[in-house]
Amino acid sequence: MGRYPLLDWIGWGATAIFSISYFCRDATRMRLLQALAALLWITYGILLKAPPVIFANSIVAAVATYSAWRQHSLRQSAKESPPTQ
Repeated sequence: MGRYPLLDWIGWGATAIFSISYFCRDATRMRLLQALAALLWITYGILLKAPPVIFANSIVAAVATYSAWRQHSLRQSAKESPPTQ
């Protein structure tokens, strides 16, 4: 571990969550886990005072959250729509 063990654990935790997300069978769940990992990376970047880490992961968190919301909305509207004949 480095000089700041808590900081290291945040980075390792973000890496683990992001890696685990690839094992999700549900795309929405995968994106939500990726957004969570990106939030941890943002925290890591703030504590490290690393603007590129903060900026890049802000984009990842926003895109992952938006795409998870969009996927969820599409599923909901498909459930509510009557079947076509």
